Amino acid sequence: MLDTVQHHAQPQAGVPQNHLAVEFVETLRLAVPMMLTQLGQIAMITTDLAMIGRLGEEAVAAAALAHTVYFVSFTFGLGLTSAVSPLAAQAFGAGDVRRIRRSLRVGLWAALLISLPMMASPLYGEQILLALGQMPRAAALAQHYLNGLAWGIAPALGFIALRGMMSAVNRPQAPLWITLAAIPVNAALVYALIHGLFGLPELGLFGAGLATTLVNLGTFLAALAIAGLREPFADYRPLARLWRIDWPLMRQLIVIGAPISFSLLLEYGLFSSAALLMGLISTAAIAAHQIALQVTAVLFMVPLGIGMAATVRVGHAFGRNDPAAVKRAGLVAATLGLALVSALTIAIVIGRYELGRLFFGHSEASAATVELTATLLLVGASFFVADGLQTIVGGALRGLNDTRMTLLFAAIGYWGVAFPIGWMLAFHTGLGAVGVWIGFSIGTFVYAGLLILRFRMLARKLAG
Repeated sequence: MLDTVQHHAQPQAGVPQNHLAVEFVETLRLAVPMMLTQLGQIAMITTDLAMIGRLGEEAVAAAALAHTVYFVSFTFGLGLTSAVSPLAAQAFGAGDVRRIRRSLRVGLWAALLISLPMMASPLYGEQILLALGQMPRAAALAQHYLNGLAWGIAPALGFIALRGMMSAVNRPQAPLWITLAAIPVNAALVYALIHGLFGLPELGLFGAGLATTLVNLGTFLAALAIAGLREPFADYRPLARLWRIDWPLMRQLIVIGAPISFSLLLEYGLFSSAALLMGLISTAAIAAHQIALQVTAVLFMVPLGIGMAATVRVGHAFGRNDPAAVKRAGLVAATLGLALVSALTIAIVIGRYELGRLFFGHSEASAATVELTATLLLVGASFFVADGLQTIVGGALRGLNDTRMTLLFAAIGYWGVAFPIGWMLAFHTGLGAVGVWIGFSIGTFVYAGLLILRFRMLARKLAG
């Protein structure tokens, strides 16, 4: 078995390993399934909102509030389980089968243990929303949704841990097929439980949340079965001694994963505060900002997939103690991401008015909002590129277990630069919503630049 792992992890004889084309192909082979898996997740969320939309505007607003409470809680576990990928990738690069197995095991335990306290926030979502000044009716509806949604946290995090292990051993396709199969199942189940079809009870918003929980459980069990029964995962015996908690490795998982969680919360907090700033400007500003942000979220899946691939490729090289390959993996991932994001950004800039009209229509009443949306997408072009770079280089740094400095840089870029500049430009220069997005772009470029300098420094240190 160890020979098999080393055969896949070590450079093969006769292959021009120093050629950047080899790294490009390997990165792309990992990144494409990861991108598509993330897009599949977006598709399921969009489907849920479309189904909930048939219940009325109140239900959509309640779902948005519920997602806010849910995401803040979920993010704490997301960072921890995401750390399975670099740990398992480094073990794969070193040919250490036992450590691959241990990495998955601590990830699954972390998913279970962190989900128990995390469920408290969604289950008390109504009280939280009322304390934040939300209307009682909206808070009550949000709680109905959260009552169904909260129970899916543990299986969702478990799926992320399994996905991280599968990607680390160069097999990211299985999570993609599971996600693609889950999309129509999710749509049917959400619709049936909301409206009470096929003899099922009519559960409304609670049914929508419950359907998501059931789908999360199904995807987790499918991934667990594939990991335990199908080649090549079964060769690593990933479920052996699953009942044992590996506390030393758990501590390492927390050291790597906790800063990832807090970095994500800093980013999420920035976008949440931006929505509040838009509310101080105008209703049109809020609407245009939300649509521009939705376009950004879809575009973000491309660099996110490449960043996840960078974690694996850098982790492999770091695990086999190959400094040249570490540097090459980071360079290729950043170059590939820059090229793809730039091409997509050009397409968005060209079609920015069409995107605005797609959401707001062609009426004269919506013309000003369409114009503002198009302007934000134009200003956001630099933000898209910077956001892509920070995601990819941040992924490469995870492959080196370097996440604490990333957290510091996120605080500097987002809250030391982006928010103050956005505030100043929006309210003290008359730029309004455009000023907020300019601040975003500047702060994200600072963040990306700091990450690039950090990766170059660590790569040189490894080589020296």
